Order: sequence, then structure tokens, then C-alpha cells
Amino acid sequence: MTRSVQPAQDGATTLWHRLGLPRPLLFGYLGLLLFMIGDGVESNFLAPFLRDNNGLDTERVGLLVAMYGIVVAFASWLSAALSDLWGPRRVMTIGFATWVFFEVIFLTFGVAGDNEVVLFVSYAFRGLGYPLFAFGFLVWIAAVADRRRLATAIGWFYVMFTAGLPTLGALVASSTIPLIGGYNTLWLSVGLVVLGGLLALFGVKEKTGRSRLAEPDAKPFDILFLGLRLIATRPRVLSAVTVRMIATAPQYGSFVFFPVLFAEQFGFGLSRWLILTTVIYAANIPFNVVFGMMGDRLGWVRTVRWFGAVCAGVSILGLYYLPAWTGSYTVALLAGIAFGISLAGFIPISAIIAALEPKHPGAAMSACNVGAGLSVAVGPLLVAVFLGTVGAEGMVWIFAGMYALAALLTLVLPVSAIQLSASETPTHPTTSSTH
Repeated sequence: MTRSVQPAQDGATTLWHRLGLPRPLLFGYLGLLLFMIGDGVESNFLAPFLRDNNGLDTERVGLLVAMYGIVVAFASWLSAALSDLWGPRRVMTIGFATWVFFEVIFLTFGVAGDNEVVLFVSYAFRGLGYPLFAFGFLVWIAAVADRRRLATAIGWFYVMFTAGLPTLGALVASSTIPLIGGYNTLWLSVGLVVLGGLLALFGVKEKTGRSRLAEPDAKPFDILFLGLRLIATRPRVLSAVTVRMIATAPQYGSFVFFPVLFAEQFGFGLSRWLILTTVIYAANIPFNVVFGMMGDRLGWVRTVRWFGAVCAGVSILGLYYLPAWTGSYTVALLAGIAFGISLAGFIPISAIIAALEPKHPGAAMSACNVGAGLSVAVGPLLVAVFLGTVGAEGMVWIFAGMYALAALLTLVLPVSAIQLSASETPTHPTTSSTH
């Protein structure tokens, strides 16, 4: 394919290019940040809130979040497949509308109406919302970003994603709950999601994401299921997707029982737990870009293996044992910072999966998103199944074992072949070299 000639760049364009940010998508990144702040407001107080307000114990909250996660996994797969079929912007619009509709049902008829059936059903279906919005935008990035800086562009995506869920979301909750209460804080989250969704959908003028990404003669059925076929037929894709699932499964699982563990068992209180959460993921934010850049230069697979899997396994054990042994909140903060940084080491895994199937970027991101979505279900489901038997300490060891498995799985990924593919293959045939 003949790539377009790159015109002279002004200073601002050169700055964004050096930072690895696709300039036409800047409002999309900002909208994603606001959307995920709204989505993340509930992340670290929903379990105690539903226990106190609606009588759900920790295991039932774990089941609720696991059902939500199953829908998230389904929507995560759909987000990339439908982006290929309809275009990322339309998929983002559907996700935005779905999130707002089912959250309103959840708050009015589930929480306020104290109806457990509505709680479970509406919260589960709300799981369609953020994956369609966020991962639809991730496909847009994959279709527009300079392939040589793809891991960095994806790193910026996760900067905004993680800054919202749960970092600034937890900070908003810790600030507003004492002032307006938990229920009104949940309504505040709706306003943040609306603001972010509108900013992204109306602020981004880039044309590629407004139309179908797949070839005109591609069949819809083939488009929808190609990502799943890649997982089923390509062992390396399956391994990389499993690593992507493991990367954040402990994070979502910890949201179910860490609030009670740190607030009550360790005696830090809910407010200081929410601050600890903010610190953990605030530390993660800049390293999403750092490890994206490091992966682009030193190797994606090595970065994931050592800075992601190995460091995450060690640091999650430290996050439990160090405050348990010392009782020190300062020590808990330091351990949390180490864990947050290690999670950023997984950033290049999305670029790895995209590079494993460079001719089908939508299908590759669909496979990646299946792993991301499954993590939302697997983590809480493990807590629902094992917490009552092994306790919090046992759950932390289960999570550490998962990270050890992720490190082993990276050994089957072809380091040099992936990096070579990334540097030579354009992400999508409609993408020019101008960003």
C-alpha cells in the first residue's frame, strides 16, 4: 500500500507526535477520562454501600460484580467486532446510552426501591456500557495511531482509563460521600459519565472512526467471530489474551474484599482506604506511558514479563503482608504504589496482540478485549467462590499465582517477530502516516 506523504508539521503536531498521542483523538482521550471517572466512583465503596443500604453480604456483592463482569466480557468482545462492522463512534454512542439508561434503573428501582432482582439485572446490563464506549475508542486508536508508537498511544489510553477507574473516581467518592452521602455520590457519577460521553462523541472530528473499518465485502458473521476464532485457533493469541485477562483480574477481585479488609480488619477506615486506592492507581498512571515507551524501545514481551507479571505477583503479596505485619498506613501506601506501578508493566500486551494479527486489527483488538472483559468477571468470581474458604490471605496468594502463570505464558510469545511486525505493518489500510 502507498502511504500518504506527510506534510510539514507545526510545533503542536510535532509535540503530540513525540508524545505518541494521535492529535485528532485528543478530545476522545479527555472524554474517556471523564467517562471512566464517573464509572470508577463506585468501584471501592459499592460493596460496603450495598451491604449497609441493601443488606448484601460480601459474597453476594462478589456474585453481583461477577455477573456484571460476564456482561462486560461479552461487550468487550462486541466492541471491537462491531467497530469493524459499524465504526467505533457508533459503538461508543451505544455504550454511552446503555450505561446511562441502566444506571438510572439501578439507582431508582434497584437501590432506592431496595429490589434485589432489579439490582442484579440492571447492574449486569450496565456492564454493556463502558466496554462499548472505552474499547470502541481503543479500536479507533488502533486504526489511527502511528504503528511505531502504538504501545505508547495505547499507554495514553490506559492513562485516561486508569486515571478514571478507579483513581480519580475513588478520590471523588472520598470527597463527596462525607458531604452528600453514598447514594447522591452515585448520581454524581452519572453526570460525569454524561459529560465525558458528550465530549468524546462530539469533540472528535477524525473521519476514520465514523465509518466501517472492515473491508466492504467482508461478511458480518465473519467480522463478529474472527476475534474468537483467533483465540480458538492461534495458541499465541490465546496465551496473550490470557495474560491480558490475568493483568487486571486481581484488581477487580480486590475491589470486592479489599474495602472491608483495609477499612475494618486493618483498621484504616473507609476514607483512608479510598485515599489508598487513589494513591495506588495515581502511581500507575504515569507508568502506563513509561512502560509503553519502554516496550516500544526495549521489547514488549520482556516488559510485560518482568515489569508486569513478576513485579505484580511480588507487590500484591507485599500489599497484603506489609500492612498486616506493621499496621502502618504509610507502609500500606508504599506497598500500594509498588503494586500500581507494576500493573502498568502489562501495557504492551495490547500492542502484542495487535501485532500477532496485523492484517485484522479489529479482530485482534476484539480478542484483546475479551481478555480485558473476562478479567472483570474472573476476579470477583474467584472471590465469590474462594473467599469464604481461604480468606483474604488465601485470595492474595491465588492472585499472586495468577501473575506467576502470566509470566510463564509470555515465554511462548515470539519477541523479535512481534516487534518486527509492529514496525513494518500499518495498522489499517485507511490510515495515513499523518497524525
